[in-house]
Amino acid sequence: MKINTFTEKVRRVVAKIPKGKTMTYKEVAIAAGKPLAARAVGMIMSKNHDPKIPCHRVVRSDGKIGNYNRGGMFRKIEILKEEGAI
Repeated sequence: MKINTFTEKVRRVVAKIPKGKTMTYKEVAIAAGKPLAARAVGMIMSKNHDPKIPCHRVVRSDGKIGNYNRGGMFRKIEILKEEGAI
């Protein structure tokens, strides 16, 4: 499967989010060069299965956690608590 340049940029940005920190989907979109593409970032993260890309560290701008493709929202909260992000 060919990965487009924006997807690659998003994955690189998310890979750099340190343990104990989070970024919003919008912040990731901005850092990847497309400030209006927060929903696209969400779609990219929903398809992530690479453990090197910590997609659980990407959260919603409205303060809600958002979903997590490896165990759901409650697992995402659990991991973020373990890392000291929340």
